Amino acid sequence: MTNLFQALVIDKTDTFSVEVKPLSLEDLPAGEVLIKVAYSSVNYKDGLAGIPDGNIVRNYPFVPGIDLSGTVVSSADSRFQEGQSVIATSYGIGVSHFGGFSEYARIPADWVIPLPESLTLREAMIYGTAGFTAAMSIEALEAHGLTPDNGKVLVTGATGGVGGAAVAILAKQGYQVTASTGRTAEAGYLQALGAAEVISREDVAGSTVKPLDKQLWQAAVDSVGGTPLAAVLSKIAYGGAVAASGLTAGTAIPTTVLPFILRGVSLLGIDSVSCPAEKRAKLWQRMANDDMKPAVLEELVDREITLKELPAALQDILKSNTRGRVLVRLS
Repeated sequence: MTNLFQALVIDKTDTFSVEVKPLSLEDLPAGEVLIKVAYSSVNYKDGLAGIPDGNIVRNYPFVPGIDLSGTVVSSADSRFQEGQSVIATSYGIGVSHFGGFSEYARIPADWVIPLPESLTLREAMIYGTAGFTAAMSIEALEAHGLTPDNGKVLVTGATGGVGGAAVAILAKQGYQVTASTGRTAEAGYLQALGAAEVISREDVAGSTVKPLDKQLWQAAVDSVGGTPLAAVLSKIAYGGAVAASGLTAGTAIPTTVLPFILRGVSLLGIDSVSCPAEKRAKLWQRMANDDMKPAVLEELVDREITLKELPAALQDILKSNTRGRVLVRLS
């Protein structure tokens, strides 16, 4: 293999820049597994990494990209062999450790998992961290008692990566899904993913959020946070739960204790970044099986781009100009 390859490099040494540059293997950080990257994807956190005040990256120059799938070139860890297909997401990837927006990546072995047989490298990145977070949310709700027979399930931010994956997976499992979005013109897309009903974000959180409101959903997957999350909590049925993983609407939740102490509602926090490796591998396997894998997985793809198109895509995700998943093809 050639020692030089292409990567998206962000720098803040003099002025802030985001551009594709050649790197060498010597530029890559330490790690036991060298991977030829096939695909990555664009996430909200990647968008933040691509702006000077995003508060994601601390050391420059840096290669962002919190997701990657590819083929092992070499490994100093016996768990992985040359030619093996693998996935690496979360942990410090694309935040404190060079990430997936590169033709090659060197990753600590504990952050790498084998690609399940029922998934392609491309499908793994259609899921990516967003899909994994959606699957974690659904699994947490299942542990709390979520079943298709107990009523409707709400998904907020449904045109985003986490939301779209949650709609598709839940529909695959037989749930009646209500999809909430600020882009109601995308109702057809959400229905194609399996949503039984599409409502606006104003239908979830109007001008006033009541401490308790009409009980509409047995559970919710929330990737929005803020005031909409407070509104969702007030409308969850007795004994239900909300799995929360996002903050695009803010970090403050203007709610009261009433949903918790009068209806027994639970708020479940979802953190995919530090999910233990054993649990991570098991859930990826489930995502690859018929249990969770939607037949409409491809519908989640907004577009597939190259490294050269990445700077614009990073801006788009921050402006909500994407729908579902943007894949980055590296090889």
